[in-house]
Amino acid sequence: MQSGTTTGTTGTTTPGTPGGPVQTPPTEAGEALGNVLPEWLFVPGWQYVAAAVVLVAGYALSQYASRLLGRRVARRFRRQSVAQTVLRLIRFSVMAVAVAVAINLLGFEFGDIVLSVTVFSAVLGVVLAPLVGSIISGLFILADEPYEIGDMIELEDGRRGFVDEITIRYTKVYTLDNTSLVIPNANMRERFVTNYSAEDERIRLSLQVLVTYESDVERARTLMENAASGVDEVIEGGPNIRIGSARYPARPTAYIDEFADNGILVTLRYWAKKPYKLLTVRSRIQTKLWEQFESDPDVEMAYPHQHVVFDDTSGTLHAEMTANGEAENPTASAPDAAANPDEGTSSPRGTNSGDVDGRTGGPSDGV
Repeated sequence: MQSGTTTGTTGTTTPGTPGGPVQTPPTEAGEALGNVLPEWLFVPGWQYVAAAVVLVAGYALSQYASRLLGRRVARRFRRQSVAQTVLRLIRFSVMAVAVAVAINLLGFEFGDIVLSVTVFSAVLGVVLAPLVGSIISGLFILADEPYEIGDMIELEDGRRGFVDEITIRYTKVYTLDNTSLVIPNANMRERFVTNYSAEDERIRLSLQVLVTYESDVERARTLMENAASGVDEVIEGGPNIRIGSARYPARPTAYIDEFADNGILVTLRYWAKKPYKLLTVRSRIQTKLWEQFESDPDVEMAYPHQHVVFDDTSGTLHAEMTANGEAENPTASAPDAAANPDEGTSSPRGTNSGDVDGRTGGPSDGV
């Protein structure tokens, strides 16, 4: 009986086990383990167990590396989204190495994998095209910094929320209704996104009130400014706030916006300290404003209405109801006819008592 180890194209044959020779895969990882580990460990199916152990060890190592380097990465990158992306890349790299070792233990060579990828490249290109687009868009988002984790943003459809997570594939947003949105980065780059808390959290808002023409407009403007200043979430005053090359007053200011049909439109411009409870701030201002308008007799809110005036030039209209509840054709009399009884009253509907051009005539003038 020949002793020793014979290496061939099918693997490494190792005698000395009760079940007969055990063949190990002809891979670099298998040969390395065969030189280090004892022979009795190489039972049938050992490569699957070894691959599973390598994957578990790789996962544990990736988590340990993330915790070990977490603080250093956080100090190196001030943006939380970038720091999280770097830590994900570290975990992914460790797991990629573990997967490569496990595949090698199972007998797969790098050339076989490359050949398989080449064969299915067309199919994979079609399937992975959206994913690749989102990844590229995620890199642009991380570089351009349109928003950051914790910022309050508004999407095109009007939904507002806080950015909870930014990856190279998607952005997760928690809306103000406590719902979660997972949006691919390719869609985020194509949308108009409003960031309410990018650098300066102060936000300028407006409130429009319509007062009657009989009201004291200056008094109305004063009441509106006082109502806004009495809310804690509103900036009461201070230095002018700069936006671009212009400066705007920090205190609430009311302007005469328009002379409308039913009244004078007054617009109140004010600054909110935080952009997080805008509806609450607006409601508190309107509550105080309503109380002040109610207690002031010189200011009255306007509403759409019309006055219909009848005088001596309006004429009269006579209408009767028949026994079956139907209305007869009304007979109208003009002031001219009343002043000149010889001409009689105006003819009933269906007759031509006067054309549009001002001509007068009786029933014989035409049909």
